[in-house]
Amino acid sequence: MEEKPEILQLYELQYSDLILLSSNKSPPSKEEIRRIESVSETVMQTLGPIGPGLLSIVGVPKASILRQTLLPLARKLSLLNNDDRKLVLKEHNLGSDVPLKDLDRIVSSFAMQMKYEQRTSDGVNKKMEGKFEDEEFKNLGSLFKELGFCMMELGLCLAQICDKVIGGHELEQSLLQSGTAKGRLIHYHSPVDNFVIKEAAKRKGRRISEVNLGNEVKLCDDKKLDLWQQWHYDYGIFTVLTVPMFMLSNANNELEFENPSDHTYLQILDPEKNRVLMVKASMEGFIVQVGESADALSKGKLRATLHCVCRPKKMKNLSRETFVVFLQPAWGKTFHLSDHPMERLTSSSQDSESCTEGTHGAGKDSNGLTQNILQLVPPLHSRLKDGMTFAEFSRETTKQYYGSSGLQPNR
Repeated sequence: MEEKPEILQLYELQYSDLILLSSNKSPPSKEEIRRIESVSETVMQTLGPIGPGLLSIVGVPKASILRQTLLPLARKLSLLNNDDRKLVLKEHNLGSDVPLKDLDRIVSSFAMQMKYEQRTSDGVNKKMEGKFEDEEFKNLGSLFKELGFCMMELGLCLAQICDKVIGGHELEQSLLQSGTAKGRLIHYHSPVDNFVIKEAAKRKGRRISEVNLGNEVKLCDDKKLDLWQQWHYDYGIFTVLTVPMFMLSNANNELEFENPSDHTYLQILDPEKNRVLMVKASMEGFIVQVGESADALSKGKLRATLHCVCRPKKMKNLSRETFVVFLQPAWGKTFHLSDHPMERLTSSSQDSESCTEGTHGAGKDSNGLTQNILQLVPPLHSRLKDGMTFAEFSRETTKQYYGSSGLQPNR
């Protein structure tokens, strides 16, 4: 019998408190001052060295309707044929950073660079040049931008809160100096989705080699496919995510299925207790994760989150939809590590050598799960050197994860 995962219920930061803490306004009473100071302390503990490195922001205006409208479009875009999809993406100034012609892909992603200076733009699109038009995609670009700019503001406000405690304006200025953030609308495929894509290609006469197009969709036994996304750290400052939406689907229709297992399928590794936790968050909230650049720029006051996205083992028709905004420094931003705790830079390699047990689900990890995870993740000290720019750090990180001699497959 499969063990139930150990759940991490995220700390929830109210949007009203986020705005108050990030502003220069003083609370109206001593009682409110004490309360808001307590909230600030909890935020820093949650994102700091002994915390999980992520939290949830709730009560954001319009978040629910934007999420409910945009996220289902991820699957619809993923299942479109390539020619029609190209027209839709071109119309809304979207691109992709995954090979969408790969019929066996397990993730489809649609991306846009969003500029801080355009946060108040209306995102009006020009008329499409092409034959494919569909009412359900007509607001894709404006929805993408509206939700994306909202999430950029959440990250910027959180940076201001952290800066007040750390001292200076390093995080906020690093975000603004970058000028842009990358938004990604992501569809995590179910096996049924791949079956539908292959059937469509077959009908179109496209050659498919070594593909099972029988009446039943079978789950692959390859352990790599237990994960939609392999274990890794984000290397920017903050990653802001919608809480995912889940879709139950077949070849003909789809049905929103909000929370099949009462969690998000986002897993993190608790660095203090060497155990894997499954993240649970309110459906209408946003998750904010700390990236490695924030860890370095805060001189260890914030801690990056080691995480993955796991796949349900039994629900072969369940897909996962989410929207993510990556907030990062300017490419020319230089890292200075002289004041960074050295034990933190080397902790990944030390942990992988010393860790002999952890937990997965409710029990002990007799198979060395934690050690296996850490062996897949190149330690920070091997990727980030004093005086490196963010561009150099980004290239080295990509190389060590996915290069010819990298620790993980590039997929």
